[in-house]
Amino acid sequence: MSVAEPIDRHVVEQIVRRIVLAQLGAADGRPNLVVSVSARHVHLTDEHVETLFGQGHRLTVAKELYQDGFFAAEETVMLVGPRKRMLPSVRVLGPTRPASQVELARTDCISLGIDAPVRPSGAIGGTPGCVLVGPEGVVELKEGVIRAERHVHMGPADAAYYGVKDKDRMNLRVGSSCGTTFEDLLVRVGEKIKLEVHIDTDEGNASDVDKAEKVELLKQ
Repeated sequence: MSVAEPIDRHVVEQIVRRIVLAQLGAADGRPNLVVSVSARHVHLTDEHVETLFGQGHRLTVAKELYQDGFFAAEETVMLVGPRKRMLPSVRVLGPTRPASQVELARTDCISLGIDAPVRPSGAIGGTPGCVLVGPEGVVELKEGVIRAERHVHMGPADAAYYGVKDKDRMNLRVGSSCGTTFEDLLVRVGEKIKLEVHIDTDEGNASDVDKAEKVELLKQ
């Protein structure tokens, strides 16, 4: 008979905190705001998936992400920077994209020796490259390594509530023991999109966002 593995207490606390914050928001008419810390990851084209993992390979869903249709894949790659510095296991996110892209935090960039600029997702022109190593092959990216610009996803109803439009800027106030306000979040509005802020691991750790008692989106 199999025995279920114990659930990590930290994971449980995060889930409970999100539920409580969401309920507080719903109680006073505010949209349910989720703040997600985006760890280092890779987006791949169909061609690069096959190069790295084998002819005909398709990404395997390991975990659905908050936004419908997006997922963390079972697949990981080794990421090699200048002077052979590397990260041995970087998660691939799906679905596939028209252009491969690597998203890192500043700490990752220092470790790898890559001077990656802060860019919105997809704006990879003129950015540094790196080497991706999979179980079946190697891909050398000439460009595509960025530090993802902090941003907020929202649907039309959320945009109307906050009085903003696509490509506007907002601030995120984090109420925690290391409370801070992140400025100039890029607003990205789309149909069937849930309200969600994305910050990277350096920003999440610096603000202690996992233990935040309150988070607020503020119009500039």
